[in-house]
Amino acid sequence: MRRLVLLLSALWLAFGASAPTVHAAETPWFVNSVGNATQVISVVGVGPTTAKIDVWERTAAGWNPIGVGIPAHIGSNGMGQQIREGSKTTPMGVFTLDFAFGTQANPGGGLPYVQVGPNHWWDGDVASPTYNTMQVCEKKRCPFRTDGGGTENLQIPQYAHAVVMGVNKARTPGAGSAFFLHSTGGGPTAGCVAIDDATLVKIIRWLRPGAVITVSK
Repeated sequence: MRRLVLLLSALWLAFGASAPTVHAAETPWFVNSVGNATQVISVVGVGPTTAKIDVWERTAAGWNPIGVGIPAHIGSNGMGQQIREGSKTTPMGVFTLDFAFGTQANPGGGLPYVQVGPNHWWDGDVASPTYNTMQVCEKKRCPFRTDGGGTENLQIPQYAHAVVMGVNKARTPGAGSAFFLHSTGGGPTAGCVAIDDATLVKIIRWLRPGAVITVSK
């Protein structure tokens, strides 16, 4: 038990919070929806375009919060169940966290990481066969629409660091693209979840394959 207390205290300090008193493991709201996941980022709406994030880890003793009350920005149209391209709404549900990327160097952690530059795009062209995937090409040679639509160039300050949320993994045209947990620009997003970059770096270093993000009002 002492080893568990020390581990949890270290994890809390890593997330920039004072260590909590360790009680019996808690039962979080998402417990019946995340399967065998052992790492969960919980996003719960607290305002029209804001949310709070709690970071949870499952141990032998059960679920324990290792970071709580992290302020976040969400879509300018809030959260919703039905998402369409350009809706500026953060999707609700449980989503995988498959890989990370950013304009900055890999901070470490267990997820694959791509350092992006001016030729990295997230294809939001609903007519493209690579819709809702990362692509690398010179703008004038990209086989998808880069101006207008939902396509994003990934070399922007808000993508200093980002983690890809597995939204619309079937890549259904028009069902939404480019949903990330990324560095905040200080206000509402186009549908992503955005937090302080320093905190995001700590989360990326903690994440391992199999982690999920849960989003709910």
